[in-house]
Amino acid sequence: MTVVSDKKCEYCDGQGYVNLLLGGSESCYACHGTGTVKARNSKAQKQTQNSKY
Repeated sequence: MTVVSDKKCEYCDGQGYVNLLLGGSESCYACHGTGTVKARNSKAQKQTQNSKY
């Protein structure tokens, strides 16, 4: 069983936007402006893969 949870986006630090070098800001490309990303539990994912064989 794969466990999926929301995790704070590491690129925008959960703000949903990034500051541009020349000024201004734009929506974060990693989380699409939500501030969170889906995190999967890799241990649970490996157990699922092993049980298929």
